[in-house]
Amino acid sequence: MRPVRFALLAALVALPALAAAQAPSASPTLTADDARHLLVRTGFAALPAEIAKFEGLSRAEAVKRILAGARAEAVTPPPAWTREVRDLRPPGRAASPEERRAWQRQRVEEGLELVGWWYREMIATPSPLTERMTLFWHNHFTSAFRKVRAPVLLYRQNATLRQHALGSFAKLVHAMAADPAMIVYLDSLQNRRGFPNENFARELLELFTLGEGQGYTEADIKEAARAFTGWSLERETASYRFRPFLHDGGEKTFMGRTGRFNGTDVIDIVLQQPRVADYIAEKAWREFVSEKPDPAATGRIAGRFRASGYDIKVLLGELLLAPQFWAPENRGRLVRSPVELIVGTLRQFDLPQPDDRILALLGRALGQEPFNPPNVKGWPGGTAWINANTLLVRQQLLRRLTAGEIPAAGRQTAEGEMEAEAPSMTPEERTRRQRALERRMARRLDGADLDAWYAKLDRRWQTPERVTALLVAVKPVNPPRPDSDPARFVRDLVLDPAFQLK
Repeated sequence: MRPVRFALLAALVALPALAAAQAPSASPTLTADDARHLLVRTGFAALPAEIAKFEGLSRAEAVKRILAGARAEAVTPPPAWTREVRDLRPPGRAASPEERRAWQRQRVEEGLELVGWWYREMIATPSPLTERMTLFWHNHFTSAFRKVRAPVLLYRQNATLRQHALGSFAKLVHAMAADPAMIVYLDSLQNRRGFPNENFARELLELFTLGEGQGYTEADIKEAARAFTGWSLERETASYRFRPFLHDGGEKTFMGRTGRFNGTDVIDIVLQQPRVADYIAEKAWREFVSEKPDPAATGRIAGRFRASGYDIKVLLGELLLAPQFWAPENRGRLVRSPVELIVGTLRQFDLPQPDDRILALLGRALGQEPFNPPNVKGWPGGTAWINANTLLVRQQLLRRLTAGEIPAAGRQTAEGEMEAEAPSMTPEERTRRQRALERRMARRLDGADLDAWYAKLDRRWQTPERVTALLVAVKPVNPPRPDSDPARFVRDLVLDPAFQLK
């Protein structure tokens, strides 16, 4: 395991030299390699048919087409329970232990079903960029099942993130401030007149808009917290509710301005700060271009973003047309997140989606469980995705998908799920669920028929050079033998550290 990990890290360090082997054309129109780069960076995979649609377009035309396909709603029907009016209150004191366990189990099952639904949407969506941006904002405006404990709230938040994913950042910030999942996650229920809770106000400034220590003071946080007092929810309907009798309507001084501000006023004042556009542009740069933002470039992009009134499409359009996005030295420099690796592999090889529970378990084992970021700062991303444990699971997953091997981590992963549910389960239930999970792990991760996949490729892709360019962004660390049979050649590419990069 250690040599494989070192090989991946070595590939990251040595990328400028490796990328030169597949340097992009200086032509104003996209080559196949250019199209692949754009599709993988803005989605999850690059299929030959998709590459063909973008090849020959100018960069501006290609980016315009990507952005034009953005959606505000999912195409995959959500679970039926998401349309129900839900009472968030747990069973009362009169409930029996079995009723309490049943209530807990229902939420765990719904949470797993919700994860599976989002994976299905990411796999099936005609706009991968929409889901990438929904995931991006999910990691920006974080909420986690481990605290919210209400899948219906997380589903509604996910729908809101998608609605605004490529719309107005200003509207998105306002929507998140009144989002029930966010209200629970950042303790707005405890934010009351005379007893302000600073959690949401602090994260609004520190993580959501300005960045840590950028242009605000502790006094600003305290005053903002007062402004958001009374922002609550109706537990019987799981919806937002403003409670005037809990709101501090007194005068406040925030960022040099004084008035009887409420939460909406505070957000509007924050959005007038130039630093907001810079902060979001830098974060988007790290997501789509490279881990180290170019100050001059992000400053220019932020200026356009600010002038547009925080139009996210303008932000992404400027970002994707920046010369640095297309530069050889920035290709293959980013590590695929666990979700990108899972969805990208399933999309690339047209594989059937595994069981909802298996997807949730895989994400957890790989270090990225949708709807459950580790903390309010979200997943750190980048090279932090790779460590000895997660790389082991990545390799086992890819081996299973390309060669039919059952991941050795399957039992450990299933046990991790059991530990999470143990307090609400009897020993007999735990044993029964454990065995069922192991059977699913063995049965539901169906491998790819790589010979059949290769045979379906357009003939121009059926050479070692072209199939390599299709599947990896940089020269493989351990190039497959050119005389290998197609299935072995493709499998060796997928198992190479270069496949982990984008």
